[in-house]
Amino acid sequence: MNIIQKLKALGDETRLRIVNILRDGPLCVCEIESILQITQSNASRHLNKLTNANLVTYYKEAKYVYYKLDENTLKDYTFIELILRNELEKDEILKYDIEILKAYKDAGLNCETVSQTKDIISSINKRK
Repeated sequence: MNIIQKLKALGDETRLRIVNILRDGPLCVCEIESILQITQSNASRHLNKLTNANLVTYYKEAKYVYYKLDENTLKDYTFIELILRNELEKDEILKYDIEILKAYKDAGLNCETVSQTKDIISSINKRK
């Protein structure tokens, strides 16, 4: 039944978007919210489901909670790793999220300056 829980967790667009941006490394909740343009409650609800399915794990640093992909699950369920590596870049929304994430990181933003993500999103949208 564990595999069913993982597949159900991956079957939601928002959760798939979260997993997609976590491929690049850990992010705090406020970064996830800002990059994906979702509310804190929405992010927390989906992160809770991903955590319960052992797809993500978290750790605390000072006042921030960081989420990352669960390496043990990826090792035990190699098909998930294949999906993450080979399939996600085919979806326009997921590619857009990665574009925002890369611009966010290139700008050197972090949890303290996350509010500037709106400027990044605006500049990306102007180019399209």
